Amino acid sequence: MTAGPPVDLDHLPDGVLVAGADARVTAVNAAAERVLHMSRAALLGQDVRQALPLRNTEGQRWWDCTDPWSGLATRSGHRERLLLLPGDGKPVEVLVTASYRRSAMSAPVDAVVLGLRDAKARQRTQEEHGALISTVAHELRSPLTSVKGFTATLLRRWERFTDDQKRFMLETIEHDADRVTRLISELLDISRIDAGRLEVHAQPVDLAAAARRHVDRMVASGNDQRKFVVHAAPHLPEVWADPDRLDQVMSNLLENAVRHGDGMVTLDLVATSEVLSAGSDPEPVVAVSVSDEGEGIDEENLQRVFTRFWHGHRRGGTGLGLYLVRGLVEAHGGKITVGRAASGGAEFRFTLPASVPDHVA
Repeated sequence: MTAGPPVDLDHLPDGVLVAGADARVTAVNAAAERVLHMSRAALLGQDVRQALPLRNTEGQRWWDCTDPWSGLATRSGHRERLLLLPGDGKPVEVLVTASYRRSAMSAPVDAVVLGLRDAKARQRTQEEHGALISTVAHELRSPLTSVKGFTATLLRRWERFTDDQKRFMLETIEHDADRVTRLISELLDISRIDAGRLEVHAQPVDLAAAARRHVDRMVASGNDQRKFVVHAAPHLPEVWADPDRLDQVMSNLLENAVRHGDGMVTLDLVATSEVLSAGSDPEPVVAVSVSDEGEGIDEENLQRVFTRFWHGHRRGGTGLGLYLVRGLVEAHGGKITVGRAASGGAEFRFTLPASVPDHVA
């Protein structure tokens, strides 16, 4: 079997540093520079024990504890550990994995390979996962408590209630079960977006008809018909989109406008041309704007709107809806932005290609 081309360490997502048999640094990749906050030029050729005076969380010198070059010949490295590097003001936390390379069993170490990761980034990821679990648990508790309470009441006291009372409780159970189903679906879609596995089953869609259908649904759920207005330019081209995914986008944006905004909710649909990807020519698109007459979104928060767990002034929901909306729009090859509407409220504007894009054809 022939060996493949050598791997460029700069293409690896994690930091890698290699020290030879004399403990001098022979290789450093770009990710290691970012993690260590040190340049490659300052590391190459230096004794790694002096260039990286690592200490464990108890303050002990890590190189003295491990001694890769003079330690037991049976050792092959160690698993990931949290180590500290001296920094400006406070130590830099680094997650370090080590591998000791030998030419043969029991032979001296001819290279020490360090895998380096940013401990702060790992901590942020763990905190985000914890926030997700807490949010989901909170959002599931309320509807499930309602479902459990009403079903237990009906099972034990069925004969005591009138038909209207039974219908009310069953309708509430159905509504809360729908809330749970929707939350689970959103979480699954977010995991697919993060993993790059979201499937889009595209077909021609009339966006103006879809917008009016969603307004009708909002009215049927108890909102005033006079609260909504749809302005659709004549002869709008169809877009190539997944109807179910488009429903998620429209529902989230309309519900967001009603929940967090005030006054009239306006939907404007126009045909235009825009550059959808860097370096490409303008393409025909249909642009949809959803605006309200509320307080709008503060300028400093505009960059955070589409991140996970962002909430406006009026808290409510998981804070995942707009993150999902952006992922769904971009999966169709479109774009979404947020700004201030002419009415003073928030305006969300998204575009979808009016022709069949290559990636969903």
